[in-house]
Amino acid sequence: MSYQFLQLEQHGLVAYVWLNRPELHNAFNTTVIEELHTCFKQLAIRDDIRIVVLAGRGKSFSAGADLNWMKQAGQASAEENEVDALKLAQMLEALATLKQPTIARVHGIAFGGGMGLASACDICIASTDAKFATSEVRLGLAPSTISPYVIRAIGARQASRYFLTAERITAHAAKQIGLAHEIADAEDLDKKVQEIIDALLLGGPHAQAASKQLIQMVSNQSMDNQLLRQTAHHIAQVRQGSEAKEGLTAFLSKQAPAWTSNSNNNN
Repeated sequence: MSYQFLQLEQHGLVAYVWLNRPELHNAFNTTVIEELHTCFKQLAIRDDIRIVVLAGRGKSFSAGADLNWMKQAGQASAEENEVDALKLAQMLEALATLKQPTIARVHGIAFGGGMGLASACDICIASTDAKFATSEVRLGLAPSTISPYVIRAIGARQASRYFLTAERITAHAAKQIGLAHEIADAEDLDKKVQEIIDALLLGGPHAQAASKQLIQMVSNQSMDNQLLRQTAHHIAQVRQGSEAKEGLTAFLSKQAPAWTSNSNNNN
C-alpha cells in the first residue's frame, strides 16, 4: 500500500515506519493519523515482521498536531471533535497493542502527539539532541489521548509536573524519568537501535507477544487472588506452546532455538 505521509520499509524481519512530512516536522493531521492506524493494523497481521521501528524523516521525530488541523478542530462541533479525537486515540492503541515489539527512534523534537507515539512504543531510543514535551496546556488544551501511554512511561508523579508546565524534556532527563530507555549521539542512533533489534531477535516471537499481553494484564492491578490466578493461567498457556517447548529443548541441549536461526537468515 502506498501512503501520502508515511514510508514503510522492510529490512529482513524489521519494518521501519517513517513519518514523512519533514517540511512540517512530521506533524499530525487527519491523513497522517489514518495512515498510521492503517499501517499498524496491517503490520499486526504479518508474521514475517518481528519488530517495528517508528521514526521520522527530516529534522524531527514529530512536532505533534498540525496547527491547521488544530484550527479546524477549534471550529468543529462537539460531535465532530469527538469523532476526530477518537481516531487519534484508536491509532495510538493500535500502536501500543501491536503483537510485535516496537521501537521509537526519536531525534529532534517529539512534542504532544509525538511524545505520545514515543510513549506508546515498547522501547524508546533517543538521540542526545532530542527534546520531548507535553505542550498542550500552553495551547489551552490537555494531553488527553496520549495520557495513558505517557503516564505508563513516566508515572503519575512526573506527569504531574510535565503535563502542567509543558517544559521541554531533554534526552538526558527523558532517560532519568523513564521516557527514553537509551540515548545516543546522533551519529550512533541507528547503531543503538540495531543493538536493541539484535537483542529482540534472540527472543521467541510468540513469547514476546505473550509478554506484552502480560504487562497490559498486570500493570496497575492489585496483588490479589484474581491476579495470581490470571498470571498462573497465562504462563500455563504459554508453556503449552510449541515455541516454549522448542526453547526449553534448545536450552537443555545447549543449542540455539530455531527462531534465532530464522532471524540470522533474514539479517
